[in-house]
Amino acid sequence: MTAPKRTARRPAKPNLTSCPDCTTGQVSESFKVGARSKRESSDRQEALCLTCFGTGQAPD
Repeated sequence: MTAPKRTARRPAKPNLTSCPDCTTGQVSESFKVGARSKRESSDRQEALCLTCFGTGQAPD
């Protein structure tokens, strides 16, 4: 007779909280346009969140 095979338990996943600055890992920022005067544009562009580095989860 053979002994029953033992299985290892998986560790529980830690509770992850969302980033306080963003929810998806990206934030919208305004940008400047123009050759010399660099006026502020009314449009927005997506940028990587520097708090969570794009993961959307709060840092430890």
